[in-house]
Amino acid sequence: MSNLFGYSIERAKKVPKGPSFVQKDNQDGATPIVAGGYFGQYVDIDGTVKNEWELITRYRDMAVQPEVDEAVDDIVNESICGGLDDVPVSIELSNLNASDKIKKLIREEFQHVLELLDFENRAYDLFRRWYIDGRLFFHKVIDPSKPGEGIIELRYIDPRKIRKVIEIDNKPNIPTVDPSEVFTQKTVEYYIYNTKGVRGSDSSGIKIAPDAICYVPSGILELNKNMVISHLHKAIKSVNQLRMIEDSLVIYRLSRAPERRIFYIDVGNLPKVKAEQYLRDVMSRYRNKLVYDASTGEIRDDRKFMSMLEDFWLPRREGGRGTEITTLPGGQNLGELEDIKYFQRKLYKSLNVPDSRLESEQTFNIGRSAEISRDEIKFQKFINRLRKKFSELFHDILKTQLLLKGIISLEDWEAIKNHIQYDFIADNYFNELKESEIMNDRLALLGAMDPYVGRYFSMEYIKRQVLRQTDTEIEEIQGQIETEIADGKIMDPMAMDAGMGMPGMDPMAMGAQDPNAMAQAAPPAEPAQPSSAELKKAEF
Repeated sequence: MSNLFGYSIERAKKVPKGPSFVQKDNQDGATPIVAGGYFGQYVDIDGTVKNEWELITRYRDMAVQPEVDEAVDDIVNESICGGLDDVPVSIELSNLNASDKIKKLIREEFQHVLELLDFENRAYDLFRRWYIDGRLFFHKVIDPSKPGEGIIELRYIDPRKIRKVIEIDNKPNIPTVDPSEVFTQKTVEYYIYNTKGVRGSDSSGIKIAPDAICYVPSGILELNKNMVISHLHKAIKSVNQLRMIEDSLVIYRLSRAPERRIFYIDVGNLPKVKAEQYLRDVMSRYRNKLVYDASTGEIRDDRKFMSMLEDFWLPRREGGRGTEITTLPGGQNLGELEDIKYFQRKLYKSLNVPDSRLESEQTFNIGRSAEISRDEIKFQKFINRLRKKFSELFHDILKTQLLLKGIISLEDWEAIKNHIQYDFIADNYFNELKESEIMNDRLALLGAMDPYVGRYFSMEYIKRQVLRQTDTEIEEIQGQIETEIADGKIMDPMAMDAGMGMPGMDPMAMGAQDPNAMAQAAPPAEPAQPSSAELKKAEF
């Protein structure tokens, strides 16, 4: 194996792995090859696409279709939200069990990652490229003399020019101690980059170490061909059908829209040649085709051309009816567009976009969450899955940045990577409205059950069954309440309940005084003094 371009981040000590008779499942579509051999891929879609180069080119051509562009735009706008002053994504470390210093460093490095990507300005373009192509590649550039400074630049790589490869050592091992070692196979992962593109079985190019490349696949793997495909893949047939039905509709309307005349010319007993000459003379005598040229502003005579939209001239022999002119009616129901709308709705469904968004002329009405269509809820779940998969872009770059700067080790990253989350700004009003109404219903139920707490229900039951809080949320909220009480930000609810008397409890047992005893112990009130108006009235 020749040396790889770039750098590799290795463990301090190799962790032994148990033998297995199958290779590790690769969800990134890496091409497995035998050491020293060749590789290739073939995907036949309508007999035109044969490799990843042509497949990605097909995806990009599809995105030019107006309906596909509008659907993709809806998906990207829902996924990448935010105003002019907002960064579309932030990092969430509340579930990370680490010191405040480590969390602060991770947040600082994440901000540096966003600056390297210029994510505040290029978020829409990056997500759109990833969604259409089905993959995203970046070269993580570092200074070899100063690797501790981390990544200094991220350069975008055209996915048609790079491919991930897994090289398998398929030589049979002779078992010496443990017979299961015969199933052990050594693998080497790397990327192949070629400026002219990686096509078919061509394996020429630069071999790059995997840690030097950031690779974010779409998450959809075509298992038969072991190839990553885009979310647009299932819409290929729908796009072709829509284009075909639109072209056929245009052709039909051009050919059947105008009314045309049919001239039956009586040629008597003239021979065939003479009859045809006579018919041409009549046609040239009555035919006039003046065409206006919009580019030059001139009127030209195109009477020498005859198209299918013009009149028909038919000869008629002696003995039949004489010269006659009839009218051929135009096509009927030319305003019907149901077939076009059907394929448009089918295209939107193939892209997981609610077909209700197809009618942009309709008034956008926002109501209660009970009025939200089921398609909108499914669409929001689809957006959440896309955001989760796209977050691997930040995960991979952040990992390299933290390891190069020595903030954490590779073993530490394996332990904390599942506790680092990324929050995208939510712009779907339906989702916010649903969550707010659910919380309002829970608080209303809590208010109805509050008088029975301590008698029929416990606080633990209220937290888990009514408010639906998890163990982590209960622990965090309790810690926050105790901290705010100690800081004097809020009053102790137990002390307030003790002073006011909890529902269902004996006020005397809580330390409250008897109202009758308070009234007897109170000093008598002084008599009210008469006002000046009353004194004047008494004197009068």
